[in-house]
Amino acid sequence: MYFLYNIAVYIAAFLLKIIAIFNKKIALFVEGRKDVFVQLQNSFGSDSKVVWFHCASLGEFEQGRPIIEKIQIQTTNSESQFFGSKILVTFFSPSGYEVRKNYEVADVVTYLPLDTKTNVRRFVEIVDPIIAVFVKYEFWPNLLKELRKKQIKTILVSGIFRENQSFFKGYGGWMRKSLQTFDHFFVQNNESVKLLNKIGFNNTTLSGDTRFDRVYEITKQEIDISFAEKFKNNKTTLVAGSTWPKDEALLVSFINNESNENQKFIIAPHNINIQGIDKLKQSINKKVLLYSEMENKDLREFQVLIIDTIGILTKIYNYSDIAYVGGGFGSGIHNVLEPATFGVPIIIGPNYHKFNEAKDLLQLEACVSIQNSEELDTALTLLFSDDDFRKNKGNIAKEYILNNIGSTQKIMKYINN
Repeated sequence: MYFLYNIAVYIAAFLLKIIAIFNKKIALFVEGRKDVFVQLQNSFGSDSKVVWFHCASLGEFEQGRPIIEKIQIQTTNSESQFFGSKILVTFFSPSGYEVRKNYEVADVVTYLPLDTKTNVRRFVEIVDPIIAVFVKYEFWPNLLKELRKKQIKTILVSGIFRENQSFFKGYGGWMRKSLQTFDHFFVQNNESVKLLNKIGFNNTTLSGDTRFDRVYEITKQEIDISFAEKFKNNKTTLVAGSTWPKDEALLVSFINNESNENQKFIIAPHNINIQGIDKLKQSINKKVLLYSEMENKDLREFQVLIIDTIGILTKIYNYSDIAYVGGGFGSGIHNVLEPATFGVPIIIGPNYHKFNEAKDLLQLEACVSIQNSEELDTALTLLFSDDDFRKNKGNIAKEYILNNIGSTQKIMKYINN
């Protein structure tokens, strides 16, 4: 199997170059990896102390971020083992790298080279990290084998394991060997602990999800987005974050046919391409404004604001009374913890079953899942009209966040020992 895997990686590398000609995202994936080794060699010398974090994409980055920022503080503390260290963050996916390639806390942000034997030997030789931190998943056999060979301390944080993964199948022995690289597994749920124990890994800690710490920290920051407050104008406001066309179609139907002047809507699409934003704007028959067009406008006059930029959604949730989190009509919902931390009830689409936090919030009735326009209309009508009901559901969401913080502290205690 290991032999076949290596052949498959080389075939995939060849095919990706062809696909890149026709696909912009794959083009980023391929082009972004061309100068990785040059970038690493220019950034790290033989005397560099490197702390390396690997994240598959943006969601995993948000899980790793609290730990990254804790360690970055220690790099300036002469009493810390990380004093003088440099921080490397790698991504597998363009959707993570393109958004966070200028992340100021890291010294270097780059793509992870494809998992060929040659690539990983060169990568580990250049970086030579004092610790490697993998976030949630991404188990690359060649890379993990090389880390084990070099005896580099390696941990997994915010991990989730499922019974259908190859590690737990009869044919998965070669993948189980990859797990031997990890000095410790910090996992999100009891199921993951039990699955790892079942195949002989007892170096586990049930630590929870570091994203709770991340979103909780946001509430302790000073959040002053004046345009959002002016637009809200003390009216009940729904913030729809990371929406896709299907989400937007349902929301627009409610806005056009059911909403009134005492209700406000902020929509932050997942993709902000010009054509998509223009199509969304043209579909709304209420007074609508784009973020990019706000200058010299009286925001109080508009009922709908479309955020055609990135990087500010998390803080905009602070101004919401109701949140709609997109993605539930596609491959899966986006981050429901971001609005939950601000104490607002949440609405999502039907595809949430891979997300434990969404299932928890649904069980607590702080969140509702809808499947069509009629169900969305019913949910929004109730939430807009009943202040006490809405605030109660929001308080439950906030309490859920508070009950689940502390994962970062557990992980840092282990790292610092």
